[in-house]
Amino acid sequence: MSGDDPGARALGRRVAFYRSQRGLSQRDFAAMIDRSETWVSQVERGARRIDRMTVLRRVADVLGVPLGELAADTPVVAAVHQRPEPAVALRMLLSSSLALGLAVQPPEPQVDLELAHAEVARAWELAHAADYDRLLPLLAELIPRLEAATRTAKGAARRSAGASLARAYHATAAALAKLGESDAAWVAADRAIGVADHVGDRLLMAEGAFRLVLVFQADRRHDQAEHTAMTAVDALAPLVAAGDPAAVSVQGVLWLQAALISARRNDADAAHQRLAQARQLAGRLGEGRNDHDTEFGLTNVAIQEVAVLVELGDAGSALRAAARIDTDGMSPERQARLLIDVARAHMQRHHPEQAVRALIDAEELTPEQVRRHRLVRSLLLDLARTPMRTDPALRELAARCGLTLSHRPAL
Repeated sequence: MSGDDPGARALGRRVAFYRSQRGLSQRDFAAMIDRSETWVSQVERGARRIDRMTVLRRVADVLGVPLGELAADTPVVAAVHQRPEPAVALRMLLSSSLALGLAVQPPEPQVDLELAHAEVARAWELAHAADYDRLLPLLAELIPRLEAATRTAKGAARRSAGASLARAYHATAAALAKLGESDAAWVAADRAIGVADHVGDRLLMAEGAFRLVLVFQADRRHDQAEHTAMTAVDALAPLVAAGDPAAVSVQGVLWLQAALISARRNDADAAHQRLAQARQLAGRLGEGRNDHDTEFGLTNVAIQEVAVLVELGDAGSALRAAARIDTDGMSPERQARLLIDVARAHMQRHHPEQAVRALIDAEELTPEQVRRHRLVRSLLLDLARTPMRTDPALRELAARCGLTLSHRPAL
């Protein structure tokens, strides 16, 4: 027992809050984490401290909350929970003031902008492949050079350097958001918007807003996500009306995120209306474009429609829509994300075998993305409550995702 332990009380309040948010009773929640209802009650009252990392991680996974957000101030988390080393380097970089450092120690007078532009393009290739082990070190080395270039270059070269720096920050935000580093991703997206504003590029500013929307969605900040998305949609309206294809792409992905927000609020009419807006824009572009690394087009709209239908609980329509999609031209990241939603749809239809197969197929495409994805971990815990819990393939997948599944069925 913890006695008078402020840390245990704070953790207990957070557990109770997130459990309530998920609509779980103490009894249901206890069954999902293989604990007694009394144990849950004691934790939520602060009368019991959770001292084991495996238990804390399982609680966080069932609640659908990042471990660092649920229990960052818990000693066992502080001692054991480590971020991947490249992510640590990027967080440290974003925590520093590069501008102040360059003011104290002026940068080298020459930066090879052509090489830097090529490296930004390479960073986005790695981002779309969800190859974070190679992407994050590249960004950590590239961003300081581009920050220096924006201070040494002149005229058009300076604007070009700023545009590449904004795109590098966009890639940073996209990767960190996928890895659950939402606070660092937020900083990266905000810096991208600031750089884009400095060089006077409205489209890059709007892309930064799109990255922020993704961060807010991952953090379940739906009001902020919607406000940011719709503000950017309005700002792009004149460029879209003028027929700028890049503006059409960025506005299109913003409409897709707005549709997903509506679906998560169970507002089916608004979700489908916003999907229709995106589909109309995609129809103007056709396929084969990737403006601002959005992969926006009719296929992307179809993929997002599957996600929307899953959020609305219409699993049958989601699976039929997924079966019609040809993803050959899409990045591994987008293909894997579709398979995760297919797995979610199969679980809604009580088809755990198909769900496991979809998750394994997704992992083959983008191992890092799948193993660190919050939705995947939640699915695995749901699968542990089915007869599939003893399936070797499921248990091996769970182990690769850092989970240990109980052999016992949840009561």
